[in-house]
Amino acid sequence: MMPLSFATAGEENIIKKIGGKPEVKKHLENLGFVVGGAVTVITTLGGNVIVNVKEARVAISEEMAQKIMI
Repeated sequence: MMPLSFATAGEENIIKKIGGKPEVKKHLENLGFVVGGAVTVITTLGGNVIVNVKEARVAISEEMAQKIMI
């Protein structure tokens, strides 16, 4: 298991665990980051990670990406 921020761009990964406080977990869940869901890193841009999750493109901070384990 490793944080999403270390994922290779263009490679599809499965979310294994989401860490952080309950409100952070809920926020990520609302964006589509759920355990067992697929996520693909598109690019890392200026401290943000741009990912494809559930057919949508979402930008999250590097800090948030550290909480998503793949």
